[in-house]
Amino acid sequence: MRILIDADGCPVVDITVAIARERQAECFILCDTSHVFEKPGAVTITVSKGADSVDFALVNLLQPGDIVITQDYGLAAMCLARQAQALSQDGMAYTADNIDGLLLARHTAKKIRNAGGRLKGQARRGPSQDESFARALRRLLAGDAAPGTDV
Repeated sequence: MRILIDADGCPVVDITVAIARERQAECFILCDTSHVFEKPGAVTITVSKGADSVDFALVNLLQPGDIVITQDYGLAAMCLARQAQALSQDGMAYTADNIDGLLLARHTAKKIRNAGGRLKGQARRGPSQDESFARALRRLLAGDAAPGTDV
């Protein structure tokens, strides 16, 4: 089981790499040339800038059972289709049961923004979110959560 991180804008890269080292899991950080990540214990793969270039590179590397860390619902959907597990930076497991609703919410929010509407942004990230994420990732790596279930 490998961990692949969609690292562009990801607040849990350091936590993920530390847990991967702790659990002796292979870890890959994927980013574009706008971001540079070099972390001991992880392999960094840098791709050229472009719409979804990191997402497509990550999906092409996926193997069934891999764990993907992403905040991108579209990427999470592609990962689930490839029999990988996907986890948000807050510790929420993307599943067949929740991905359609998340994609619909994203589409609806985009329509509102395109029509000139405004939506409330996310609350400031706090330590409890990091703790929830770390707990969820450890559970996945320990096999305590079956693929496709909420962590």
